Amino acid sequence: MFRWGILSTAKIAREHVIPALNDSENGLVAAVASRDMTRAQALAERIGAPHAFGSYEALLASDAVDGVYIPLPTSDHVEWAVKAADAGKHVLVEKPLALNADDIAPVIAARDRNRVLVCEAFMVAYHPQWHKVRELIASGAIGRLRHVQGAFTYFNVDPVNMRNRPELGGGGLPDIGVYPTVATRLSTGKEPLKIRARVERDPAFGTDIYSHVTADCGDFDMTFYVSTQMAARQVMVFHGEAGFIEVATPFNARIYGDDTVTLHNHNHTEATVYRFPDTRQYRLQAEAFVKAARGEAVEVFPLESSVKNQKVIDAIFRAGESGGWEEV
Repeated sequence: MFRWGILSTAKIAREHVIPALNDSENGLVAAVASRDMTRAQALAERIGAPHAFGSYEALLASDAVDGVYIPLPTSDHVEWAVKAADAGKHVLVEKPLALNADDIAPVIAARDRNRVLVCEAFMVAYHPQWHKVRELIASGAIGRLRHVQGAFTYFNVDPVNMRNRPELGGGGLPDIGVYPTVATRLSTGKEPLKIRARVERDPAFGTDIYSHVTADCGDFDMTFYVSTQMAARQVMVFHGEAGFIEVATPFNARIYGDDTVTLHNHNHTEATVYRFPDTRQYRLQAEAFVKAARGEAVEVFPLESSVKNQKVIDAIFRAGESGGWEEV
């Protein structure tokens, strides 16, 4: 079994990723590290991990760990991804990997010089519903794709939460703006070329709390909005000349409802529903990562795609400042 180490006791690790790693067919959590040894020991005991460390460096130096998952604040991702790769560990790092596309270059260099696998943790890339969307678009099921529309919102005004702390990499675009972007890129195989956007910031927090984005993708347009201070909603729609596709729970699958992809015909008289019951996208991500780390020919989300995704987010921020079109 692939032995995972967890750098920190973050909520996303406790609630989503650690259960998936231990539920996977080829891995288990062997160690937990925290700057607070008491917290590391408490979580390790709770999940049955045999090792606990009072520093991240100690975990990286351990022979009891094959790879690490990094759910630290975004501002720490690049630093610890590089350190983990230099320690010879395979690395799955929570999204967003970086706050600027140029910052990913050192991670790619560390991956290559140490010959390890390093991936950004876009769990949606492993959900079969997105493979179905890609298949439907490629097969011509909706004819020529003209427009992609998306939304991802939640309400969070907790001043302590890292999503509301700019020094930790908080903000709506880094946290959730990456999802409509990556889902469109994965489903269509196309890259946004230029961006226009409105970006609103919270006067107290300083983080972006609402963004409306228009992207020129060449063959089609994409629009989406994200917010950290609106009622919770998720949706993605791919609209073509001969029909359209709706993805019901595009990002937090199973949490916002049933995982379904619905294909509608051109006049809305027929609909085909594809259901994906009990699909565990975090588990699928973990299993694919381990297979790739062992040299198997499986599809994972590569750092080169992380760079392209982050370039879109960078362009959105620039467009929000300039008020005009910005090249990606």
